[in-house]
Amino acid sequence: MALISILCPCYNEAENLPLFWRTLSEALGDSQYEYEYIFVNDGSSDGTLEYLKRLASENARVRAIDLSRNFGKEAALSAAIDFAAGDAVIPIDADLQDPPELIPEMLRLWQEGFDVVEAQRSDRASDTFGKRLTAHFFYRFHNKISSPKLTENAGDFRLMSRRVVDVIKKLPESQRFMRGLFAWAGFKTTVVQYVRPPRPAGETKYNYKSMWRLALDAITSFSTLPLRLWSYIGAAISMTAFLGTLYIFVRTLVFGKDLPGYASTICLILFLGGVQLLGIGILGEYLGRTYMEVKHRPLYVVADIYGENEGGDKKK
Repeated sequence: MALISILCPCYNEAENLPLFWRTLSEALGDSQYEYEYIFVNDGSSDGTLEYLKRLASENARVRAIDLSRNFGKEAALSAAIDFAAGDAVIPIDADLQDPPELIPEMLRLWQEGFDVVEAQRSDRASDTFGKRLTAHFFYRFHNKISSPKLTENAGDFRLMSRRVVDVIKKLPESQRFMRGLFAWAGFKTTVVQYVRPPRPAGETKYNYKSMWRLALDAITSFSTLPLRLWSYIGAAISMTAFLGTLYIFVRTLVFGKDLPGYASTICLILFLGGVQLLGIGILGEYLGRTYMEVKHRPLYVVADIYGENEGGDKKK
């Protein structure tokens, strides 16, 4: 019988976890598969860890991985993947905006031969207008400049076969954008659509600052176009400056016209200074990520493991 790993990174989800576990158990209760449930507590400050410890003590199929502090969702998801032993794995959020009822359909498509089954949000009415707008522009911009392309409105909720997971586990980078890594692995992929429901309790942990940081990680991880683009901008500005200088030279020396323009000179200096600082900032983003990579720090540190089968790596 095939083993399916359900992976759930948790950060301050104590309000949602009881309902999530009940809904998940009901959705997967009558099944031809065996399940293991891997919860990762990503440094929660509420009652998340206490609930997960109790759940692991009551259910032999549950393991709770307690990280030593908050490492972020990408690291917590990587930890869950490292501990997963299933023939297929399914990352899912505990906020019930990823509906567990979709999992049987994912498993059916996996049995048909698909290695990856992505869950795509067909309706994001439960999100704020600002979040929908920024998500739309992010996917469009990312897919224009990066490779591989991302499925628009598809998050981490998906099914991946064991061979896809084995590829993900071999990837060494510490500055991770997991959706991009999932797409990079490739393999035969299909999509199932669902309507994204609102959270039953609590608030999203992704504010605009977090989304901006994630977008930067996504772009700098899978595209060097911003660096090349600045070379083109520099060449265009240099050519414009050369033509402007030639015009001024002919206008002044040939036609004898004076050359006032203190204000325009100051504006030009400020403009070019701003362009240079922006270019240095973009270069700094890439250099900073390179700096973090060469340190080779672990993605996460495990403080404790609760549950019977304590396999996997404790540090990664």
